[in-house]
Amino acid sequence: MTVTLIQSLPLTDTGYCFKKTVLPECSRLKINTKATKEKDTWYRKALPVGLKVAITLRYLATGDSYHSLMYLFRVPHNTISNLVVQVCEAIISEYAEDVINTPTEEAEWLAISQEFSDMWQFHHVLGALDGKHVAIKCPAGGGSKYYNYKGFHSIVLMGLVDANYKFKWVNVGAPGACSDAQIWNQSDLKNHIIDENMHIPKAEPLPNDDKDIPYFIVGDDAFALRSWLMKPFSRRNMTLEERVFNYRLSRSRRVVENAFGILANRFQCLLSTLKQEPNNVVSIILACVCLHNIMRIRYPGDQNILLDREDENHHLLPGAWRDETNLKDIDDVQDRNYPSKAAKQQRLYLKHYYSSPAGKVPWQERMVQ
Repeated sequence: MTVTLIQSLPLTDTGYCFKKTVLPECSRLKINTKATKEKDTWYRKALPVGLKVAITLRYLATGDSYHSLMYLFRVPHNTISNLVVQVCEAIISEYAEDVINTPTEEAEWLAISQEFSDMWQFHHVLGALDGKHVAIKCPAGGGSKYYNYKGFHSIVLMGLVDANYKFKWVNVGAPGACSDAQIWNQSDLKNHIIDENMHIPKAEPLPNDDKDIPYFIVGDDAFALRSWLMKPFSRRNMTLEERVFNYRLSRSRRVVENAFGILANRFQCLLSTLKQEPNNVVSIILACVCLHNIMRIRYPGDQNILLDREDENHHLLPGAWRDETNLKDIDDVQDRNYPSKAAKQQRLYLKHYYSSPAGKVPWQERMVQ
């Protein structure tokens, strides 16, 4: 049995952020009542499921303290602390499998790659990878495990994002002391890619070319260069071709920056210091990612006003999310595994390709001068 949350939500004194950013787009969430419904007792009537969802959405959207929510919804703060996690877990159970769907078939990967080609003119891209810190209160006995190099305790959210700013894979829960490379090296996605369990398309030529090039993920300097993971050239003493390559790659990688920016802008609990236990923090973060993807699927137009854009001359127009507080980047300690020879040769080939008549776009040299 499911319940649909509609206009019966209590709107009195709810803030602009809640009504503007979350309520219109999440008001038709269907939550399994078996996971959230309680029975009446002789001393207390059970809270309606719709009220629980309303409280949770308000918390996720604003990061308001449980005490503030207590006065707003007239529900005890200790009850709120339990129901927020309960509803987040119900959201994950109901939606995660459908909306955070990592491709497992070649056709799905090819569809993502085609979108990167069409939207960002960078070919053979299977997703953009990055990670961010979500601040937490130091867990009991946590020591320095969760203490990151930026000077606060955190849990890491790493995600692979498609060309439409949807998270296709996430890794949540690594302690803040870990770097991008450490988390990525231990991730299931990397292991599946190496073991060739993901049905990633075989290498084939780029448009207007005849040399087979593997499909790959794009990342930043934190990751080791691999044939299946391309990153920019070092910024020291770059040639024109290297600057062009970095520019072309950065346009495709910008989607993951924007995805995290929208996520934090919409769900501002992620910008506060979460005081829950780490396992519960993971549930809150995953629920936010689920809701982010739901909104990208159902209401992409409403979301696009926050995004980076390019004008008719391809100059970057920063998105509204850049004017707000954002999640902190992860430490970019380099992967100790050195780039493979094949990966370096592949990047060199791509560098030449994107400066050749076969792969260049008319405006690129103007943008890197």
